[in-house]
Amino acid sequence: MMSMAICRVRAALLSLSNHKSSLISSSSSSSSSSSSIRSFSSSQFESVGFIGLGNMGSRMVTNLVKAGYNVTVHDINCNAMKKFSDMGVPTKETPFEVAEASDVVITMLPSSSHVFDVFTGPKGLLQGGNLLRPWLLIDSSTIDPQTSRKLSVTVSKCNLKGKKDNLVIPVMLDAPVSGGVLAAEAGTLTFMVGGSEEAFLAAKPLFLSMGKNTIYCGKAGNGSAAKICNNLAMAISMLGVSEALALGQSLGISASTLTKVFNSSSARCWSSDSYNPVPGVMEGAPSSRNYDGGFASKLMAKDLNLAAESAKDIGKKCPLTSHALEMLVLTSCLLKKIN
Repeated sequence: MMSMAICRVRAALLSLSNHKSSLISSSSSSSSSSSSIRSFSSSQFESVGFIGLGNMGSRMVTNLVKAGYNVTVHDINCNAMKKFSDMGVPTKETPFEVAEASDVVITMLPSSSHVFDVFTGPKGLLQGGNLLRPWLLIDSSTIDPQTSRKLSVTVSKCNLKGKKDNLVIPVMLDAPVSGGVLAAEAGTLTFMVGGSEEAFLAAKPLFLSMGKNTIYCGKAGNGSAAKICNNLAMAISMLGVSEALALGQSLGISASTLTKVFNSSSARCWSSDSYNPVPGVMEGAPSSRNYDGGFASKLMAKDLNLAAESAKDIGKKCPLTSHALEMLVLTSCLLKKIN
């Protein structure tokens, strides 16, 4: 089923790419295949829908608007929508209404269940049955690869409303991000993308309006797989850096001095040089803002649980994942009691 869906998407996109390539070659025989892909993408991204206006999504939308895209937004939080409405950005009451107004729809949501509901639930993106207005659906949420692949197959069974060049079926990309709130605000996110490579190339200018790196990871679901593996490595390194800094301070070394050692030695990592967990060591890091705007422990626990469940599904043992998850769940519970 998955292979048939992939073939169907690839055939449609290749047809579209070839059609546009022939138009370009008549005016410029020296154009490359990548530039022909970009040429059709610009006209297919006139209206961008965005669903999910949380810490990450709101900042991504702001950068899309700055880049000149016509953006329409939706969120279940009315206050989040009002912020953009006051900026002149159109808002819609349901995901389906966003889809009806958009060529491309991006979702940035908390969990797999939220994504599945926005796509397939009442008034969801796919409410119109097998007819869709947007030709491209991009999910930037951090979810399990299995859900990404199921939704990709479901989307590939739909048809497009109206003719979009030679493209007759919509396409889905799983494109989670790395970099956190700071990178979302600065427009320096990294996108890890799974799905059709032709669609990835077409969407690259859109990604680069919100980030600075785009990495094609392969088939549908591979972007989500890359993301949970990235967050697994980051969570374990953050726990290690935090424990080492705590030990160092107990032994009489200041956190700032020990951080300089780490960042000049083999312990250097993102958790030490960009997201240092000790208050006052790194200006701009969440730890120096009373942890405001940081990545919540409960969300990291959620991501580690995705990794643990994915490992379980394929019979892979990941002991460090289990230990890290246990520590983060405990931390989340303690923070909940304190607050």
